[in-house]
Parts: sequence; C-alpha cells; structure tokens
Amino acid sequence: MKKIIAFAGSNSKKSINKELVIYASGLQQEAEVSILDLNNYPLPMYGVDEEMENGIPENAAKFLEKIKEADGIVISLAEHNGNFTVAFKNIIDWMSRIEQKVWHNKPLLLLSTSPGARGGASAMEIAKNGFPHIGANVIANFSLPKFYDNFKNGSVVNEEFNQKIKEAVTTFLKAV
Repeated sequence: MKKIIAFAGSNSKKSINKELVIYASGLQQEAEVSILDLNNYPLPMYGVDEEMENGIPENAAKFLEKIKEADGIVISLAEHNGNFTVAFKNIIDWMSRIEQKVWHNKPLLLLSTSPGARGGASAMEIAKNGFPHIGANVIANFSLPKFYDNFKNGSVVNEEFNQKIKEAVTTFLKAV
C-alpha cells in the first residue's frame, strides 16, 4: 500500500487547513495516510547565525525523513498576509539546509482554504511556482474559498467544490 503524508502548513491548533487536509486524506482509501502536525516538530527561527551556533535541529531532519519515506505528499497551505505561515516557511528553510530539494520529486497535492473568497490563492500560487525549484512534483491543486460557508461537520458541503477536491485527490493518487 502506498504511503502518503498529509499536513497543514500551519501551527494553529484550530487550523481550518488541517481540517481540509484531514478531509482530503479520508478520500484516499487505497493509501495509508499519516497526518503530521507542525506543532510536533518545534524549531527555532531559521537564521545563519542560529545554524552556525547550534547546527541543524533534529526536528528538521525528522520531518525531512517523513517526506523521504512517503510515496506522496498532501499539503493544505494556510495563508498569512498573502504568503505562507512563518511555521511552514521555517520548516522548509531548515530542511533545505539538509537537502535543497526538500520534496524529493514526490507527487504533491496542494490544497488551501481561508475564510475569504480567494481560499488562500496567494499562498497557492507561490507554492505552485516555487516548489518545483525545491524538488516538488505538483500533480494537482484545489482551493476552497469561504471555508465557514463551504465546510461543515468535517466535510465539504458545496457539491461543486466537493467534486473538484475529489477530482484533485483522484488525479494525485494516480500519480503516487
């Protein structure tokens, strides 16, 4: 059985992106999915001085190892001020100090959501454009706008959006 890791690019304990990634993971019946939480991999803020004084934190290596062990990756991108969250960018920066191609050319399904009408579109575009430079093989993507209107009781309630996320998951699984 294929192994997939899934996580939200957020350290919020009430992350709506974690809710979305959990939902998408439940649509992947033919794969073993492990949900990761950035809060379980605490890291100091990346900086050259920090790295020179203390080396690369063990949690960066542990998270990178999870990526290497997986056959595919699902990420739901939280958006802060039109970009990635600090926690997500920080773990990428630390992992890239170990290996520059952090995603190891694994098939990647990118998701995003937000309370607003754009559904995290800015962070999604940054990821789609930038991740291939650090070893991503972006297979499919899906953004859910207006999370609180379109997601209830653990699932996407808007049928059009639900169909689109299912299509993205199916496309992704074919590549895994």
